[in-house]
Amino acid sequence: MSIFSLVTGRPGPSGYGSASTAELVTQGIDASNLTAIVTGGASGIGLETSRVLALRGAHVIIAARNTDAANKAKDVILNDIGNARIHVLKLDLSSTKSVRAFVDSFNALHLPLNLLINNAGVMFCPFQLSEDGIEMQFATNHLGHFLLTNLLLDKMKDTARKTGVEGRIVNLSSIAHLHAYEEGIQFDKINDQSSYSDKRAYGQSKLANILHANELSRRLQEEGANLTMNSVHPGLIMTPLMRHSALLMKTLKIFTCLLWKNVAQGAATTCYVALDPRLKGVSGKYFLDCNETMPSSYARDQKLARKLWDFSNKLVGSASASAS
Repeated sequence: MSIFSLVTGRPGPSGYGSASTAELVTQGIDASNLTAIVTGGASGIGLETSRVLALRGAHVIIAARNTDAANKAKDVILNDIGNARIHVLKLDLSSTKSVRAFVDSFNALHLPLNLLINNAGVMFCPFQLSEDGIEMQFATNHLGHFLLTNLLLDKMKDTARKTGVEGRIVNLSSIAHLHAYEEGIQFDKINDQSSYSDKRAYGQSKLANILHANELSRRLQEEGANLTMNSVHPGLIMTPLMRHSALLMKTLKIFTCLLWKNVAQGAATTCYVALDPRLKGVSGKYFLDCNETMPSSYARDQKLARKLWDFSNKLVGSASASAS
């Protein structure tokens, strides 16, 4: 998509563009036979994604670290959509222990699972380590979703087999993946405070989101599973995610005001990729403004994706061993 399209909202090949809202891109779609998990569904574009999926009839599980905020979000949705089906479950993506506990809680509901929206994240936070001893942005934005997705895969495959309905996984990445570290992923310096940059660490985690989606998509296609996985850039939206850099973002917005979206527009690409029937079988792609686009060369590097997969498995294994 060109800058002109971003500014004007001119639709791309899909018929939608930067000005399209989540309600618009899902208009006429019946999702009443679908169950979806939305991480970080208590605020911002996660809340709007949850609301619109519920509006289209989906049973939505809001997975959130702050369950009080998530229950308030649930009430907001129910006030808007009286017959909405909403569950709230606790999930702290920076903790592998919490991820495993969430999956146990979800499985106890005995629900199918058609959609997994890996939306939650942290942004530009000061250097800190997770309880598993992993840099917080990498731990939360990538590793937690990596583990969550792997633990839910069998449930999604089983649901797809029994229902014949394609399952879909969506990773929320960002255009910030273009501004990761020089080598893309700092495998040997993930926890190195001396070289830490809050902006580049965020870009690294968003690059990891795309690489994760691409590698899992490749594996699912080889297996012949009726599941797709794609990544999206929602756009520039002022949300609580930016709390660590609110002044910088507000200043930036003054000079780039025409490129920013509201929350309804920010959730559009996620909802489009999750529900649009025209994307049946489309997997391993990157979407911006509801249209497929080309990510960075690092994001398209298959060797890097496989290396990240193996690296992530080792980190998850080490964290699990430490917790036991």
